[in-house]
Amino acid sequence: MEFDYNLFVIGAGSGGLAAAKRAASYGARVAIAESDLVGGTCVIRGCVPKKLMVYGSSFSHVYQDATGYGWRKVKPKFDWGTLVTAVDTEVRRLSNLHISFLEKAGVALISGPGTLVDAHTVQVAEERFTAEKILIAVGGEATKPEIPGIEYALTSREMFHLPKQPRRFAVVGGGYIGVEFAGILNGLGSEVTQIVRGDGILRGFDPDIRKELQTAMGNHGIQFLTHTTVERIEKTSKGLKLFLCPDLEKPLKVDAVLYATGRSPNLVGLGLDLAGVAVVNGAIAVNEYSQTSQPHIFAVGDCTDRKNLTPVAIAEGRAFADTEFGNQRRAINYDNIPTAVFGQPEVGTVGMTETEAQDQFGAENLTIYQARFRPMFHSLTGADEKTLMKLVVDKASDRVVGAHMVGKDAAEIIQSLAIAVKMGATKKDLDATMALHPTAAEEFVTMR
Repeated sequence: MEFDYNLFVIGAGSGGLAAAKRAASYGARVAIAESDLVGGTCVIRGCVPKKLMVYGSSFSHVYQDATGYGWRKVKPKFDWGTLVTAVDTEVRRLSNLHISFLEKAGVALISGPGTLVDAHTVQVAEERFTAEKILIAVGGEATKPEIPGIEYALTSREMFHLPKQPRRFAVVGGGYIGVEFAGILNGLGSEVTQIVRGDGILRGFDPDIRKELQTAMGNHGIQFLTHTTVERIEKTSKGLKLFLCPDLEKPLKVDAVLYATGRSPNLVGLGLDLAGVAVVNGAIAVNEYSQTSQPHIFAVGDCTDRKNLTPVAIAEGRAFADTEFGNQRRAINYDNIPTAVFGQPEVGTVGMTETEAQDQFGAENLTIYQARFRPMFHSLTGADEKTLMKLVVDKASDRVVGAHMVGKDAAEIIQSLAIAVKMGATKKDLDATMALHPTAAEEFVTMR
């Protein structure tokens, strides 16, 4: 059978773009379908615009800190519209840049949502295209619980386009997105309350990291309500009322509420059943080579619900293309993937948490190294800021199995340290590394 394309990709996000361009570089005829801006969640309504807003929100602290260094105190004024417009302009620039990359790679971009008609056919709008292989890379979408009034709640999708800054703001959820937006709105001057169902933020992270970040955020003025859920939301002429459990008699009054309680694979309308693609627990089921139950249909990224991070989706997409079109059969190793939370302060982490290491090695077989100190920058500001750095070491091998940090530039520092952890560096290897002074990062090679 003669196909229109060797590869048809549904979804022009991080994983889909990476796979399409890599497959095209091997000589494959490739098309990619996208109904939104090109770039996916990360570029359009995720990592990129969110970090730009983190940068924007950090200036309020800089104005305060500058007085300790001799700068005259000023009263800054922030304009929400300017920031939102600037961020949107940059997002669209990046989207257009990705389109140009596709053109240079020889990948056909087809506008519209792709739907599987059968195992080899994709429909986009009124057109149908056949392909030898199909890759699904449609990502995930924010979810909201079914409670009365949930229609008044925002998700991360809407946060970047609010016409007006909410002066009273609530965040429901304690994960990456909730923590980051709580810090952003707090830094921009909003009154922020973060509502968490469990005992604290960042469930699954190292316990010392969780505690340190939540303490720091509280010191910045964010109010935390733990062991708390929202039972219903009511809209009033003056904003929203959140009725909370266990204290239903005292509703929280806010101007806006963000639900950051989870994301799920974006599979609605894909026609997976028509193509015979199996779904397990709400995600596309794949093997180690991203192959679905249909041998010639593949899936990468958040729609498979493996490790939902942008660099992972990119790596999965490239590995798929190398395997299927480059004669380089390979799978992704999901061990020791570094990650960051761009809260205020920032979190960076790689490898095992202390809890995970205890489960694997036993608490008695670990050595924990930890340093908590005031960063040099704040020696003159008087701010109550601390940096926390932590190493988890297996006693038997002396191998560093986990590295964690809360503080300025944590993500940048952990990215470099992740190389050492991935290579199996020992504590002695870190000890033998000469410190770069004066830096915060040197603490990782001077801890005792």
